[in-house]
Amino acid sequence: MDTSTTGAPGPGGPDPRGGEGAEAGEPAGPPAGTRWLDGGELAAWLATSAIMISLPAALDARMQRESGMTFFEYMVLSVLSEEPEHTMQMSDLAARTSASLSRLSHVAGRLEKRGLLARVRVPGPGRRTNAVLTGAGYGEVVAAAPGHVAAVREYLVDGLGPAELAALRRIGASVEAAIDRT
Repeated sequence: MDTSTTGAPGPGGPDPRGGEGAEAGEPAGPPAGTRWLDGGELAAWLATSAIMISLPAALDARMQRESGMTFFEYMVLSVLSEEPEHTMQMSDLAARTSASLSRLSHVAGRLEKRGLLARVRVPGPGRRTNAVLTGAGYGEVVAAAPGHVAAVREYLVDGLGPAELAALRRIGASVEAAIDRT
């Protein structure tokens, strides 16, 4: 079986042997009409998967080693540091950091305990809360920024040329748009 065309049984899709003739106890096969990844598509997907998994892990490990905060904590503080009055509604901050509100709330609680962020209820109807970067939080993100930028350059930017960076920017925008549509 040519798995580069069928995508089976590897990361491009499940083994298509199920259904009629499958051994007892084996799950049914994939639905008819599944569009398996061809060789080039599978190679692109595997390369993208490696970036999605290894880059955040490498950035997270380095951030923790150098600044004592996770990559996601840094991103939360960094986004707030760029906002007027260092304040943003939690739902907007979740969207900007590509996180669920639940995940952001958990991390905001940790940052709040460390005095780096404060959560302030927005007056009026509804359950709206602002995240506010404290002076200590601003100091932490400013101190961590040079190391973060150095890691981003080392792991990604400096290894790519201008055309590759432009393509990566377009790819990222296309993927984000596809996700937003769903």
